[in-house]
Amino acid sequence: MRIATTRARRPGRSTTSAAALLAIALGSAPIGAEGGSDAEGLTLFESKIRPVLIEQCYSCHSVEEGTAKGGLQLDTRDALLRGGDGGPAVEPGDPDLSLLIEAIRYDTHVQMPPSGKLESGVIAAFEEWVRMGAPDPRVPVDAEAAEVAPMDAPAIDWESARSSWAFSTPTRQEPPAVSDPTWVRSRVDAFVLARLDAAGLSPNPEADRRALARRLSFDLTGLPPEPASVEAFVVDGGPDAVGRFVDGLLASPHFGERWARAWLDLSRYAEDQAHIVGDDASLCYPNAYRYRDWVIRAFNDDLPFDAFVREQLAADLIDPDDEEGLAALGFVGLGPKYYRRNSPEVMADEWEDRVDVVSRGLLGLTVACARCHDHKFDPIPTEDYYALAGVFASTVMFNRPLDDDAETKKSGEAEEPEEAIHILKDAEPTDLNIFIRGNVDQKGPVARRHFLAVLSDRVDEPVPLGDDSSSGRRDLAEAIADPENPLTARVFVNRVWGQLFGRPIVGTTSNFGALGEPPTHPELLDDLAARFVSEGGWSLKWLVRELATSGTYRQSTDITDEHRSIDPANALLGRMSRKRLPVEAWRDAVLDASGALDRTVGGPSIDPSDPEAGRRTVYSAVSRLELHPMLARFDFPDPNTHSDGRARTTTPLQKLFVLNSPFVTRHAERLADRLAREAGDDPSSRIELAHRLLFSRPPSSTEEALALDFLDADAGDPSRAWATYAQALIASNEFLIID
Repeated sequence: MRIATTRARRPGRSTTSAAALLAIALGSAPIGAEGGSDAEGLTLFESKIRPVLIEQCYSCHSVEEGTAKGGLQLDTRDALLRGGDGGPAVEPGDPDLSLLIEAIRYDTHVQMPPSGKLESGVIAAFEEWVRMGAPDPRVPVDAEAAEVAPMDAPAIDWESARSSWAFSTPTRQEPPAVSDPTWVRSRVDAFVLARLDAAGLSPNPEADRRALARRLSFDLTGLPPEPASVEAFVVDGGPDAVGRFVDGLLASPHFGERWARAWLDLSRYAEDQAHIVGDDASLCYPNAYRYRDWVIRAFNDDLPFDAFVREQLAADLIDPDDEEGLAALGFVGLGPKYYRRNSPEVMADEWEDRVDVVSRGLLGLTVACARCHDHKFDPIPTEDYYALAGVFASTVMFNRPLDDDAETKKSGEAEEPEEAIHILKDAEPTDLNIFIRGNVDQKGPVARRHFLAVLSDRVDEPVPLGDDSSSGRRDLAEAIADPENPLTARVFVNRVWGQLFGRPIVGTTSNFGALGEPPTHPELLDDLAARFVSEGGWSLKWLVRELATSGTYRQSTDITDEHRSIDPANALLGRMSRKRLPVEAWRDAVLDASGALDRTVGGPSIDPSDPEAGRRTVYSAVSRLELHPMLARFDFPDPNTHSDGRARTTTPLQKLFVLNSPFVTRHAERLADRLAREAGDDPSSRIELAHRLLFSRPPSSTEEALALDFLDADAGDPSRAWATYAQALIASNEFLIID
C-alpha cells in the first residue's frame, strides 16, 4: 500500500470540532468523551488492523520486505506516525485528517490497496482505530525480532500463565475483619469495607427509601417503580423490607426484559446484515426476535447460567425435540453472514466472528487476536484459534422452517427467511489448517479441534472438541460451562456487578488477559464467583439479590471531600455511583409516565421513535446496515460486533431530540392529559403526581412554586402550558439519572 499524497492544512488550524465547541458552550462533554480504553483499542488493532496491514500493505511498505514505496513503512508504530513522502500516515484521533484513511477510502487519486477497495467493514474498523488514538503495541522490527523465540522453543511460559489470577479456579475467600461489623449485611460488604478501612474511608449511609426504590426498580426491571409501591416501601419498617421489595422485582416478567438487553449487546444481536445487495434480503433474519424472546424467557425462568450457555451453543444436540429451545442457537446463528458463500476469505471472517463472540462474551479472552499469529500478550497460540474456528467451520447457519407449511429447499432450509427460525447446525466435521499470517492461501499444519490449552488440564493435550461425526459444539459448551473453568463464572459475575454498581470489578469486562485491567477487589470477585456456582446454582436472580440487598449497594450517592481526595473514581465503593439511564430505560420511563406503555412480553420488533409504538425499547428493530438514529444518538452499541459496555456521551443532539422529536412531544402531551385525568383541576395535585411519576418523590415547595409561576404565565393556553411543563420535566437531568 503506497501513500504519498500531501494535504495542505491551514496555519494554526485547531483540531477542536464544531460539535465539541458547541458541547463546551452548553456545558456538556463532546462526542466520544468516554471512548474506548487502551485495552479495547489494542484488541481492535490485533484483531482487525494488524492482519490487514500484513496481508495488504507489508509487501510494499515494510522493513521485513525491504521496501518503502512513497517513503512509507507500516510495520512499526513509529514508522506509521512518521509517515512517508506525504507526511504522517495517521493523525491519532482524527480519521478525516489521516492519509491512511483517505487512501483506503479511495477519496483521492491515491487508492490503496491498488488491488481493490477494502470492504466497508474493514474501513470502518480502521476509522474507529484511528478515532481511538491509533493504539499500536508494535516496536521497531529489529527489537521485535530480538524478542521472538526460535521456532523450536516454547513461545509461552505455561506455568507462569496458569498461575495468573484469571486462570486460577475461583474459591471461597474468608471475609476479612472490619472496623464496623454492624455495617456488614452480606459477605460482599466485608470485602468492600476492608478496602475502605485500609484507605481511611468510611462508607456512605443508606440512601433514602424513595431513591433506593427507584434505583432498585430501574436496575432490576429497567422500569420506574409504581408510586404506590414506593409509598408502601417507605413505610415498611420490617427488618427485611429491602429484601421483600427486591423479591417482588425479581418475580416481575420485566426482569427478563431488562437483563436480556444487556446480553443482546454481548451477542451482537441484529436482524439484518451490514452488507445488502439491492433488495436481496436472503441473508437477513426477520424472525430474529425469537432468539430475543428466548433470552427474556430464560432470565425470567432463572435458567441456570451454565445451562443458558450450553443451550446457546448446542440446544439442538442437547434436546433436539424442544422446538422453542432451538431459538437459543441464535447466539451464533444470528451473526454476520456475508455474500460469496463458501469463499475461503469470507468464511474465515465468519469463523472469526463466532470465535470472538464466544471467547470474549463467555470467557473474557480475546482469542481472535491469534488469527494471524500467536497472541502477543496472552497464552493463546494460533493453533488454539484455529482449533476453535474448526468447530464453527464444522457447522452451517440454517433457516429452519417454522412449520410444515413453509416451502423448503432441497437442503431442508426454508425458501424464505420469513418462514424460518435462524439457527446453526452441524455440517461435515472439519479440522482447519492454520492460515499463515491469516492468509487463506498459505496453509500451515492442521489444528485438531480442541479447547484452549491454558484452560485444559494439560496444555500438551488440550480437551478435544468433536470427532469424525460431530462439530464439537456440545463439547465446547461443556468445557465453557464446566464449574472448574476459572473464567466463565468470574466473567459473568463481573458483568452483573458492573450493571448494578455502574463500574465492574474488572474494568475490561471482555478482556481478562494481560492487557485487561486487574480487579479492584480480587478476593471479592473470587468469593462471589465461587458462591455463584456452589450456593447460587448459577442463578442470576440469586446473584442479583445477593448484590442488591448488600449494604454496599444501598449506600447513598453523596460525595464527600474524603471521596474526592482519596477515591474520586469510587473504585473502593465508599458510595454508590450515580448512573445514567440507557436509552431503553429512558424511553420506557417516558412511555410509563405518559400511560402509553404496553407491558406485553415478547413478540416482533418495533420502531422506537414511533409515538404510537408503546412496546418496551428492548423490542426495537436492530439493524447492522443502518442503526436506528434514535438508538444511535443515545449510545446504543454497534450490533456488527460483540459489545462489552455502553459508551456514555453527552451531545447537543441528545437534548435537541428531547426538545423537538415527535416522540417526546407527543408523550409530553399524553403525560399532561394523564395529570388532568388522575389529579383533577388542582394544579398542585397535578404537579405532585408528575413528580411522583417521573422522580418517585413529591416536589419541594420551591419546585411547586416555580411550576405554578410558569403555568400562570401561560394561563391563556393551559393545555399547551401543561404539555410544555411535562416536557421540561422529561428533559431534566433528574429524570435521566439514577441516584
